[in-house]
Amino acid sequence: MQPTSSKPFSYETFPSSGLVAYFSMEIAINPAMPTYSGGLGVLAGDTLRSAADLGVPLVAFTLLHRKGYFQQHLDKSGMQSEDVQPWNPSDFCTEETARITVSVEDRTVAVRAWRYNLVGRYGHIVPIYLLDTDLDGNSGWDRGLTDHLYGGDTNYRLQQEIVLGMGGVRMVHALGHRVNVYHMNEGHAALLTLALLERQLGGGPLGSATESDIDQVRKKCVFTTHTPVPAGHDRFSTEQAIRILGGDRTARLEKQNCFRDGMLNMTLLALRFSRYANGVAMQHGKVSREMFPEFAIDSITNGVHAPTWVSEPIQQMLDAHMPAWRRDNLYLRNAIDLPESEILAAHASAKKALFTEVETRTGLVLNPKVLTLGFARRAATYKRATLLFTDPKRLVEIATAAGGLQILFAGKAHPQDDPGKALIQQVIEDASKLSNDVLRIAYLENYDWDLGALLTAGVDVWVNTPKRPYEASGTSGMKAALNGVPSLSILDGWWIEGCIEGFTGWAIEDGASDEEEATSLYKKLETAVVPLFLEAPERWARLMRNTLAFNGSFFNTNRMVKQYTRNAYYPVKLIETASVKEEVLAG
Repeated sequence: MQPTSSKPFSYETFPSSGLVAYFSMEIAINPAMPTYSGGLGVLAGDTLRSAADLGVPLVAFTLLHRKGYFQQHLDKSGMQSEDVQPWNPSDFCTEETARITVSVEDRTVAVRAWRYNLVGRYGHIVPIYLLDTDLDGNSGWDRGLTDHLYGGDTNYRLQQEIVLGMGGVRMVHALGHRVNVYHMNEGHAALLTLALLERQLGGGPLGSATESDIDQVRKKCVFTTHTPVPAGHDRFSTEQAIRILGGDRTARLEKQNCFRDGMLNMTLLALRFSRYANGVAMQHGKVSREMFPEFAIDSITNGVHAPTWVSEPIQQMLDAHMPAWRRDNLYLRNAIDLPESEILAAHASAKKALFTEVETRTGLVLNPKVLTLGFARRAATYKRATLLFTDPKRLVEIATAAGGLQILFAGKAHPQDDPGKALIQQVIEDASKLSNDVLRIAYLENYDWDLGALLTAGVDVWVNTPKRPYEASGTSGMKAALNGVPSLSILDGWWIEGCIEGFTGWAIEDGASDEEEATSLYKKLETAVVPLFLEAPERWARLMRNTLAFNGSFFNTNRMVKQYTRNAYYPVKLIETASVKEEVLAG
């Protein structure tokens, strides 16, 4: 299938006989729909937005999460509490008539789908199907299986993954879609491979599956792994697998060596049944190959959807100078020639919008002329939100020398992540002790899509301090770059590829301890960031346009989706041997 002639560009040709089916436990679809928790879901949503813009023949499947992730509340001490986020799918989606069933703990659970049409820039539609078990006839427990994103215990999680993976494949066929490629975005969807194998066998016993049958499944599947943190890979005990999945399915997965250390490993399952697998940054690909050395794991570096994350003032500036940037993000390279005065003025407008929101939320009035750092991400301990406070005296000295320093934090901890919650409390406690007339620090509650957009566009420097090598990618810094905001970051994830020292930002040098890395952070602030910000506004403006031109033009999902299409979905070597060869090449 080719892009229609109404599109003012030529992109790719695709086999017209089928689609790509994209599976993700969470997808950030719409700011008013709480169907995501953080980076994984936002990445999924941005992927689909670019697929729609580029005319990629793709459909997506996720769970409905009708009670959302959670609404975060922080008390004065920083203690996090959570409220549900109920929403009405009929306000955004259309219910499909199709119904399918899945087996969960020997119970038959009915599943329906709600369709959200994601419309691209040129009218191409990517349908997103949100699977829902809240149906008459299901038990009260089963009706709630699709209520909470990452809710409950591991039993609940495995049951949800049956609905997503196995239910999703059955829904694909119930809806009449012809799918060539199944893309598993993280291991949560790995059970779709089991559903494909059962379909390949035509209802026959799983024990009868041959290598040829398994190879037929493998030819259809690609897999993206997103975390180098061992705890981030879903694992379930043999007892859980037998009880929830069933003995025959568990036996087949054991025969396929999908267990490690006595646990069903969903990443391992996805890898064993995929013809192509990738990490989400160059460094993450290396780490993933070390974790799973028996597999060939490529890397496709993440991106973000440029039109979604570029602030309105920056968009207006880009439209005036390079109006083709939305159609082809490579035109952002021309930002290298933007007038310094215009980029400073556009950023000042974005900064004002952020500060207005901060005052509305907290009552804190910030100074737009003062250097402002941003640190916002999931509150996980390896992300080290308190590294900035390692030497409080030195931080205050830097703030004084700078004529003031402002730091904005945000981020949620998973409701069951007690160390993450403790980290938020520590940040707020440290901020309370340190805040004064020259050093102003605020922690903004309920970090979400809208707040993330304001922060990444409105701060002056984006800070990221993960413990190497645990940052798979880190897309928030990419959003900042698209707004001309440089990063000050540990060389991990995407920043290894994006950092040109003093040109797109600054690297925090590796150290043997947190203290050594904090020392490097302070030194970069003292000797590079603060002097440039205070003394050379024109050079700072050039730094901003460098960041936008060099990083914005590459770290976007426009480029990323093209890489997935060419390397994972329809690589040349597959097209050359496909039965649709003549049709594809004729395009």
